[in-house]
Amino acid sequence: MKKTTLEKKIKISNYIMYYIYTNIDTDINMDELAQNLKINKFYMHKIFKEIFNRNIYESIKSIRLQKASNLLLTNKYSTISEVANSCGYSSQTSFIRAFKIRFAMTPKEWRKGGYKKYSNKILKQSLIATKSKAQFHTITPEIVKMPELSAYYIRHRGYNDSIKQTWQKLQTWVFSNNLTNYKEIALLHDNPAITPLDECQYVACIVNEDSNINVNDRLPNFKISGGVYAKFHLQGESGDFLKFIHWVYHEWLPQNEYETTTKPPYVIYKKNKYLSKDNTFDIALYLSISY
Repeated sequence: MKKTTLEKKIKISNYIMYYIYTNIDTDINMDELAQNLKINKFYMHKIFKEIFNRNIYESIKSIRLQKASNLLLTNKYSTISEVANSCGYSSQTSFIRAFKIRFAMTPKEWRKGGYKKYSNKILKQSLIATKSKAQFHTITPEIVKMPELSAYYIRHRGYNDSIKQTWQKLQTWVFSNNLTNYKEIALLHDNPAITPLDECQYVACIVNEDSNINVNDRLPNFKISGGVYAKFHLQGESGDFLKFIHWVYHEWLPQNEYETTTKPPYVIYKKNKYLSKDNTFDIALYLSISY
């Protein structure tokens, strides 16, 4: 396959994935999506499967359930039916059936504590996270209103050490474009506290803050949603962040009675552990909230 052809397929597939995540609360219409892309619907399905190794419908189902499992955990005043609707399910019955197949428990059982058992199994998938001694009870977030951010990105499947290779590619792109004023951001499309780590969609992003520099368009770009966020500052080393995410969702959110939205959380790096020699980080985590 020619390099330009592959890049085009990757851009199209990334757009489809982004469209799914940002419209997960709606009935996603494949014909409309293909029209937006100005391509044949069957070709659209073909290249998505080629790039992501699973079809569009499987991806939609998986993302709906991951978002629902998160909202059931954080939005305790929303009914199961309301959660189902906010994740694109028109039928509560079909939602419960799909949820039980995916998580081996009903949404009600998940909400009553089943998520803790499921989540702890995921934490154990990371040996360094289970060994982390970090404590977070003294951390108090700042409530901020963030603008929409335009970012260039590379998508990475899996929350693992190979993320470093993705960041090295982005760093090469940054140096090639002579960027000096930019932000490094990680968008967490999936909550790694309740999504198997090898299934998490991690998106490494660069926000160019110098309007005088025009960058090459080899990388796709998208918008990171603006809105109201809880901003947490954290310094640490490998393993601490995954444990921190568990604390945010399992302790901080329930105790403070905020609710989350379907907008993904993101991290702005002051020091990126994937590009640092000592494997430590200095970050701000932005978690979309409502009250």
